[in-house]
Amino acid sequence: MHAFDILGDPVRRRILELLADGEQTSGAITEIIRAEFGISQPAVSQHLRVLRENGFASVRAEGARRFYAVEAGPLSEIDAWVDRFRRFWDQRLDALETELARGRRITRKPANDEPGRPNEEA
Repeated sequence: MHAFDILGDPVRRRILELLADGEQTSGAITEIIRAEFGISQPAVSQHLRVLRENGFASVRAEGARRFYAVEAGPLSEIDAWVDRFRRFWDQRLDALETELARGRRITRKPANDEPGRPNEEA
């Protein structure tokens, strides 16, 4: 399956967002996903299986508990695809950074900068 086919599903994207914050038990993932999406535990398990079988997540057993973690490998396919488009927003982000810096300079500029009058401290 193609990476975008896997991540095209909002439930799987949300699971990966949860895993990006660190390893999670299947129970914790299921609880959050059921609350947010209103789907059953077997449906959540199916999404976890798709992520695991396609390399987006790994699982380790600790007793009866299963801990899931995100796997970065398949995300590189997405990064490579997105990289082709970064040039479209990099220039705009650079311009935004310039405007933000300009705004910070204006904010720091004293209000009493008239010639001949000393700046007063607050």
